[in-house]
Amino acid sequence: MEQEFKILIADESHQDFAQIICDEMESSAKARGTGIAKRSPDYIKQKMREGKAVIAFTQDNIWAGFCYIETWSHGEYVANSGLIVAPPFRKGGLAKQIKKKIFNLSRKLFPEAKVFGLTTGLAVMKINSDLGYEPVTYSELTQDEAFWAGCKSCVNYDILMSKERKNCMCTAMLYDPKDHYEPEETKEDFKKHRKLYERFMKIKQWKMLAPFMKKEKEANGNAKPKSLMQIFFSQVFF
Repeated sequence: MEQEFKILIADESHQDFAQIICDEMESSAKARGTGIAKRSPDYIKQKMREGKAVIAFTQDNIWAGFCYIETWSHGEYVANSGLIVAPPFRKGGLAKQIKKKIFNLSRKLFPEAKVFGLTTGLAVMKINSDLGYEPVTYSELTQDEAFWAGCKSCVNYDILMSKERKNCMCTAMLYDPKDHYEPEETKEDFKKHRKLYERFMKIKQWKMLAPFMKKEKEANGNAKPKSLMQIFFSQVFF
């Protein structure tokens, strides 16, 4: 039997969870070996006070997950950011429930806005596809400088800038309320092409890391270069 959760629109009464949420976001990113645009507890508290976040609890009021809304380009774009599920409650469908709740809240607060997200995970791509998101190029995202400045704390920021903000380790996905497929269509498309998306993401990440392989080889002369994974972790943690 699946565990039931309470998924609420966050408010001032939930501010004490801000530090826990930020710590879990950072810990999760390090465990996955992926980048994350860091947010402070004060920033999370602000989102709660503004009613631009959702928070999940067990029936016994144990914190279980969180996600928040950011707006860019004067409200033309909306991002559902900072999705996190506490470790004991992962792989049980909670992330999908949170994403649905924050997506519906975004559509209610900003009905004309394009909703977008960046992710390195195939699981999040699937969740987004179920909601009607489509994979897009970075050129279709907001060009708001404030948004891209938020990527400076991500470990992959140098890669992003080396690609002139046209590409990075993340895959971009977008829901355009004025021009979009129905969720049933995007869900079916993802299901049909899942293996292709997975292969694409691996190739993309390999190409992003290839320059580091070249530098590693040049630095070590004829010595055998590190594996891609070793190079990636050396860039992330050292």
